[in-house]
Amino acid sequence: MSDKPSWTERLFGGFRKTSERLSENLAAAVATSEPVPDPTPDPEPVVEPIPDTPPEPTPVAPPPPDPAPAPVPTPAPTPPPVAPAPASIVAKVATTVRTAKLDNATLDHVEDALILSDLGPSAAARIRGKLAEKRFGLSITERELKEAVAEEIAAILRPVAKPLEITAFPRPQVILVIGVNGSGKTTTIAKLAHLFQEEDYGVLLAAGDTFRAAAIGQLAVWAERIGVDIVRGPEGGDPASIVFDAVKRATDTGIDALVVDTAGRLQNKRELMDELAKIRRVLGRLNPEAPHDVVLVLDATNGQNALSQIDVFKEVAGVTGLIMTKLDGTARGGVLVAAAEQYGLPIHAIGVGEKLDDLRPFDPDLVARVIAGVA
Repeated sequence: MSDKPSWTERLFGGFRKTSERLSENLAAAVATSEPVPDPTPDPEPVVEPIPDTPPEPTPVAPPPPDPAPAPVPTPAPTPPPVAPAPASIVAKVATTVRTAKLDNATLDHVEDALILSDLGPSAAARIRGKLAEKRFGLSITERELKEAVAEEIAAILRPVAKPLEITAFPRPQVILVIGVNGSGKTTTIAKLAHLFQEEDYGVLLAAGDTFRAAAIGQLAVWAERIGVDIVRGPEGGDPASIVFDAVKRATDTGIDALVVDTAGRLQNKRELMDELAKIRRVLGRLNPEAPHDVVLVLDATNGQNALSQIDVFKEVAGVTGLIMTKLDGTARGGVLVAAAEQYGLPIHAIGVGEKLDDLRPFDPDLVARVIAGVA
């Protein structure tokens, strides 16, 4: 039996920091709100007694003589104070199950908690609206709040959780992968190729990021490690020429998926746009449908800053889908929900670790429950 953790276990580990952060913020939202008082029964009405008719007075006998005074007893020592009994288990549990009325003040706290957890203003407003629509004015416990938030997160993620499928005909399916330096782009390409291999597709890599010699070398190392071929050129070479050679080779050898690493320089958007436009023209001469996918790799540790990259790359490169990486190294994984709500682009896979199989498509319902801390 393998000791290797399952994908679900890796999800729990990968989203642990994000889940803890959101759980703490939602707990604070409930704690800050007015608690719902426990209902107490009305007191029983007190019945006034009916006065009896006073009896006839009887003659009183004279009092006996006073007895001799009794000796005064010595007072007993005062016993030490008794320590209070420890609180019962039931009382302890009762203090942990916080309940609040879901009024506007509580909804404000919940919305703030979601924004603080990097789900973004748009997703936070949507979740607030759904909670108000379904449960406004009712009491809600911390657990019930987390369950409700999990359901709304799942509703946001379900439409965008779409694996990257190899469907192009004729082959190969050309996938351009873009992303800023440091986003994990090159490693993600290797993991994506490994995922395709597991699905029995033939894969070829193209080192189109010729601006950095390190990127070419790193991709070559990964290609050797996973056992796929790579087409590359010299540092500073023409990326379009490399992509042209790669498509010809993939076509001649019956490759299913050609994954192309491209430059991620945003310092000069015009230069990058020109480079990508040239690649598209070259691909169009070989296959009018290519590139079939333009996938942007986002580093989750950037939080809301990752969203601005979507704006730029949508304009520059015509992004068709996203891959979110490094979710295991951050408490800002709520940005996955923010990206889904704000852009609606397919999210093909998420990365929750450094190993080859730590990049996978995801179950939106499971991820939602993990993020909300109720899985």
